[in-house]
Amino acid sequence: MSMSTFNEEDVLQALRVVTAPHMSIDVVAAGMIQDVTIEGNDIRFTLDLKIPPRTVRESLEASLQKALADHLPDLGEVTIDATVNIPASGDVSKSSILPGVKNTIAVASGKGGVGKSTVAVNLAVALAKSGARVGLIDADIYGPSIPLMMNVHEQPRAYKEGEKTRLLPTENYGVQLMSIGFLIKPEDALIWRGPMASNALKQFLTDVDWGELDYLLFDMPPGTGDIQLTLSQTLPLTGAVIVTTPQDIALADARKGYRMFEKVSVPVLGIVENMSYYICAHCGERDEIFDYGGGRRTAEELGVPFVGEIPITSQVRVGGDKGVPIVELEPESPVTQSFMDAAVRMAAQIAEKNLTQPSSPNIDISLG
Repeated sequence: MSMSTFNEEDVLQALRVVTAPHMSIDVVAAGMIQDVTIEGNDIRFTLDLKIPPRTVRESLEASLQKALADHLPDLGEVTIDATVNIPASGDVSKSSILPGVKNTIAVASGKGGVGKSTVAVNLAVALAKSGARVGLIDADIYGPSIPLMMNVHEQPRAYKEGEKTRLLPTENYGVQLMSIGFLIKPEDALIWRGPMASNALKQFLTDVDWGELDYLLFDMPPGTGDIQLTLSQTLPLTGAVIVTTPQDIALADARKGYRMFEKVSVPVLGIVENMSYYICAHCGERDEIFDYGGGRRTAEELGVPFVGEIPITSQVRVGGDKGVPIVELEPESPVTQSFMDAAVRMAAQIAEKNLTQPSSPNIDISLG
C-alpha cells in the first residue's frame, strides 16, 4: 500500500473552508464529516447531513470535492458516503410529551391576513419533498384551514391503548396532519372559551400518535393569545417562524409576535415575508404591490435570520382552494422554489441551534 502525502487532519483542514449549507459554521464544526479513511492518496468519508438532503446534497458534495482538490496535492479518488442525521432539540422534558418528535416549530403571525396557513402548509410539504418526516398541527382551533388546504376531510382513526383512546393522524402529500376540522362538520362553528380551545390543542399533543418525526409544525392562530401561551407553556418549542407581509402595519405586528416569543423564551428561527411581490401570470413581470424588503429589514432590526421571501401568484390561491399546495401543484415554479429555499433555510437554523446545545440521540438514515 502506497504512503499518503496527507493525513486525516489535513483532510479536515481542507474541508473547513466549506460552510455548512445556510449556516454560519463550517461542515467540520457542524459534525458533518465523519469516518475519514485514507488509502494511498484516495479518501473516503461520510457526509452526515443535518438538514433534509434533496435540495443540498449534490451541490455540497461538489463543494467538498473542490475544497479537497484545491488544498491537497496529488489527490486521488474521493468517495463520499451520505447519511441524514437531523439533530433533535436538546430539551429533555419534551420526550415525555412527544417522544418521537425531534423538533417542534410554531408558524405564527402578529395579525391575520398575511397568508400564514399558506406558508405553514407549503413549508411542511416542502420539507417532506426534501426527504424529512413531517407533521402539521392546525392550532387555529376557531378557524381551521388545514382540511381544505391539504384536501383531507375524513376523521382520524382511533385505537385503544389500555384505558386511553389514541388517534392516528391523517396524511397527505407526505405530511401527517391533525386539525379540529377533522372532528367537526365543515359548517359548524366552535363557540368555545379560551380554556376549551387550549385543551383541544393539548390533546393534539398527548392523544395523537405522531410516531417518529423530524419536524412537527404548528399552524398558529394570528395574534398573541391563549393558544400561543398554551403551546409555549405545554411544550418546549424548538423555535418559531414569524410570517409577515411587506406593509408597515403587518411588520409592526410581526415585531409584537417576536416580543411575545421572546417573553416566553421561544427562539425565533426567522422571518418569512409572504406576498413579497407579484408575478404576472401573462407577462411574468414582477411588481412590488405591497412595498418591498420590509421583512428583511425587520429581521435585521430584531437580529434574527431572514428565512425567505414568497411571491404572490394566482396559482397559490388556486392551489389553496383546490387543496393542492403550490409546492405540489407546480413543483418547477418560481414560487415553489421560494418555498423550498425557505424550508431548507429554516431547517438549517434548527440544525445550527441544536448543534450548539446538547441533543438527544438520533437515528442515522443511510442514503443510496
